[in-house]
Amino acid sequence: MGLTRAFLLALLAAGLIAPASAQTIPAIPVAGARQDEDARLLALLNSYARAQEALDPLGAVARGDNGNPQALQRLFSDELAAAQRTELRRQLAGLARINRARLSPERQLSYDAFQQQTREALGWLTPDIIALTAVRPFNHFGGLHEEFPALLGPEGALPWRDERDYRRNLALLRSLPLVLDRAIARFRQGMGSGVLETRLTTTNMIAQLDELLARSPGDSVFAAPVADLPVAIPPARQALIRADWQEAVAQDVVPAYRRLRRFLAEEYLPAARAEPGLAAMKGGSGLYRRLILRHTTLPLEPEAIHALGLSEVARIHDEMEQVKAQLGFKGTLPAFFNHIRTDPRFHPKTAEELSQGYAAVAKAVDAQLPRLFARQPAGKMTIAAYPASRGKFEAGGSYSLGSADGQRPGVFYFNTYDLESRFLSGVTTLYLHEGIPGHHFQSSLAQQDQSLPDFQRFGDNAAYVEGWALYAETLGYEMGLYKDPLQHWGTLDDEMLRAMRLVVDTGLHAKGWSRSQAVAYMLANSGMGRSDAEAEVDRYIANPGQALSYKIGALTIQRLRREAETKLGPRFDLKAFHEQVLGSGVLPLSVLETKVRRWIASSA
Repeated sequence: MGLTRAFLLALLAAGLIAPASAQTIPAIPVAGARQDEDARLLALLNSYARAQEALDPLGAVARGDNGNPQALQRLFSDELAAAQRTELRRQLAGLARINRARLSPERQLSYDAFQQQTREALGWLTPDIIALTAVRPFNHFGGLHEEFPALLGPEGALPWRDERDYRRNLALLRSLPLVLDRAIARFRQGMGSGVLETRLTTTNMIAQLDELLARSPGDSVFAAPVADLPVAIPPARQALIRADWQEAVAQDVVPAYRRLRRFLAEEYLPAARAEPGLAAMKGGSGLYRRLILRHTTLPLEPEAIHALGLSEVARIHDEMEQVKAQLGFKGTLPAFFNHIRTDPRFHPKTAEELSQGYAAVAKAVDAQLPRLFARQPAGKMTIAAYPASRGKFEAGGSYSLGSADGQRPGVFYFNTYDLESRFLSGVTTLYLHEGIPGHHFQSSLAQQDQSLPDFQRFGDNAAYVEGWALYAETLGYEMGLYKDPLQHWGTLDDEMLRAMRLVVDTGLHAKGWSRSQAVAYMLANSGMGRSDAEAEVDRYIANPGQALSYKIGALTIQRLRREAETKLGPRFDLKAFHEQVLGSGVLPLSVLETKVRRWIASSA
């Protein structure tokens, strides 16, 4: 098939062909100029990545660096926000000095993605937005009070190789009390301005703190790093490390957590808002629209998303009716929801049974991967249950990223809390989403590709990241994993979850829904257990808009695949399509569309 006029214009704009008046320009200098401009852009982006590390101290620790104690102490400060604003403006000014037309197609994607991301980040540092966000520094779904202990744990990213690592990590630990006290000051600012968290999230934070404080300092999660020191450290030095570490925990860290707990319970909770939705918070309606744009990368209205969700719920109900019949159930769909929710044969009896189920799915998936993907990550992935302290506050599963060098594996976590509410039918689809080829493939392939700028390697654009993971669930059909009607039911049930999120998230934050109304809607339209439904709704309350990203992102990838299949016909290559989606790291959806359509045009 010949080149279309639109594609020729795209090539001209990208600098891949010369205009008619410039055909005498030799090809080699043009390629050389493009190479030079690519190098300038990459050098610029790499320098920006280094500059931003000091402005994202917790992110640096999460990536496996020891981090900078002085930088960590700047968290929740006006000084850090001002420095971030200055840096982002500098980055946009530097980007404007790059000639985009002289970049290669791959680096044009980097240019466009970085520009969009940086403008978005700068928008979140305006005074009106900071007044709504900085005074709510964390909640039960995400926050330093829970994340930092996890980073210190055996599955965390911090290195523990020698005495130097322990000393550097101890310096980080000693910085924590100052940061927690600053968070209390931020919460107090919100009390003064009338911008507060909900009673629900506050109560859950208090419960999390109670879990952390339940043990003695010497037996707490904070003391775990010195329980088993490397044998390479001499015994006398080990004793000194343990003494210094335990002193910091007992005299600094635990008292700081007790101060935070006392403040939340005695001062903040009585003032917290009763209504769960952002619409009930001062400035909340405008903030919710900005959150929709942030999480979906699209300027969508809450009403339109709500209507889309209702439509998707109805469509999936029709498919559920068919699978219900295959499972031999004669009653209504709501009756089947209750049947599968209450019949013990649909639920794991032990944590080991659940673990074995995920292991079996992993083996089946591994056998199918060469047929669907041209590349696989270098790093492996392990499967583990959540620690007991986290299970009550988590959904069915999640993924923890491994190290960029592939030495530390990624981890797929599954939930064994309240086994009676877990479903054997959801084992396949949850593994595909959180594990392989979902989050593990996407994030590992990106971070292991050192040709990409850091923001594409380590980015967390939810519409792309979660959209891919939800799309990955649908690959179970091509792998033959849903021929079992029970597993087919499970993937429909999970697809229903993502459709219901469009309804419930907008219901809570734009339509004034109560928590009980949101939970009831999810129980009425799916086979979810009550514990899962409550955990999901509490997540939407704590993290507005994020749950919308799954369905919006997946629908975009599915639409691009259908477009490619239609236009390429027998030339369509599924492995090549997946490489297009995954091969440039994390991209905004609009930039991803540009890339895939360019590939379609060049393959036609």
